[in-house]
Amino acid sequence: MKNFLRSFFFIVFACGWVSLWAKPKMNVLFIPVDDLNHWVGYTGRNPQAKTPNIDRLSKMGVSFSNAHCSAPACEPTRASLFSGLRPSTSGCYLNGHLWKKYVKEGICLNAHFKDSGYYVMGTGKTYHASGTSKAAIYANEWDEYPRLPKSSTGGASKYQGYFEPLPLKMKDEDLGDWHSVNYCIEQLGKKRDKPFFLACGLIKPHLPWAVPQKYYDMFPRDTIKLPPHLENDFSDIPKFARGVGTSGDHPKFLKSGRWKDAIQSYLATVAFVDVCIGRLLDALEKSPHKDNTVIVLWGDHGYDVGEKKFAKMALWEQTTRTPLIIHLPEKLGGNSQAKTCARPVSLLDLYPTLLDLCGLPENPKNEGRSIAPLVRNPKAKWPYPAVITLSPHWLGPNHAVRSERFHYINYGKGGEELYEVAKDPHQWHNLANDPAHATTKAKLKQWLPKKNAPHFRANKQ
Repeated sequence: MKNFLRSFFFIVFACGWVSLWAKPKMNVLFIPVDDLNHWVGYTGRNPQAKTPNIDRLSKMGVSFSNAHCSAPACEPTRASLFSGLRPSTSGCYLNGHLWKKYVKEGICLNAHFKDSGYYVMGTGKTYHASGTSKAAIYANEWDEYPRLPKSSTGGASKYQGYFEPLPLKMKDEDLGDWHSVNYCIEQLGKKRDKPFFLACGLIKPHLPWAVPQKYYDMFPRDTIKLPPHLENDFSDIPKFARGVGTSGDHPKFLKSGRWKDAIQSYLATVAFVDVCIGRLLDALEKSPHKDNTVIVLWGDHGYDVGEKKFAKMALWEQTTRTPLIIHLPEKLGGNSQAKTCARPVSLLDLYPTLLDLCGLPENPKNEGRSIAPLVRNPKAKWPYPAVITLSPHWLGPNHAVRSERFHYINYGKGGEELYEVAKDPHQWHNLANDPAHATTKAKLKQWLPKKNAPHFRANKQ
């Protein structure tokens, strides 16, 4: 009996000791923001931007000032992030490539969390669609994914606020993002038996740039300043690149003559999104999960509002660079002091990073690298560049390689660009043909994908 009691108390004590020292499982608040470029307050890229809540988050965690998308378009970069595969591996290169044809069920980031015992929820735009449509998600990879009760557009046409006049009156509640946040606020307020992964996919500032009037009033049109731009910017770049810079919406936009209006509309739409993000942060702060939740805010790619061209679908910094902020609570190894990391990272890295931070098994098929060491120490050594892909094969393959110092672009049909970004942040002076940079160019070229999956139009040319 004495031995039994001794063993019993030893087991109780041991269990208590283990529970005392065991780290609780980390929750994840995952915030994708559609078409959010580097015009946010903390970057200083556009001093007129007003994003106090995004700036607030940047002070809570690590803001990556040199983060880049996998591809400068919604569908391929989101497919890449959630699958952990490069566009050149999956073959998902463009928005017309429905991601489900290239990404198998069960391999995505959210599926990995679900298989690891997490309660997985999402709403809004995570993949390249919103709601619960068959095109949007694999339903089995989520525990909850409610359909948005409101349209993402508020009834506005695609180009209102862009090269069409501003929309009619609307309220915050007229936009789907407001209701996505409502759902996530409700989830954050619940006590849970399981750790959770919660994705709040915000559709704005994607077109239409139509939000309530109060957000436009924050940026009076007569105060709007045009971004730095160079009249003969394309004089030293390959012919193909000049075509990229003047295609798509670019001619329509120039014809509209509404450059300042567009900037006003974009800044207003970003300000609306910032308010949505503020509501999320406030809800988490009041929730029982505030000390045990990692926050990841990311834009799916850049968006050029006239610095070099208009819209996306290009390999320059303006369309590849995106905000990325990761907040790791202090109790879980984070640092409360504001930090910026200048190392080049890719959205492709988020999948392995979250597995690393949350202590989950690795996915050996991930082609990104965990940037958890940079979350804990932003000045840690990081020898890897970010690689960006744009629509290979009938137009390529075309890739960019971004190191900490240089931005290199290689066009598959011939031609190169090279910029020393610290000295030339707007990428106006192409150094690709300068013999002094031949060694730099050769080193960056080594990081180009060795294989490119066939493009769906490859055999039709």
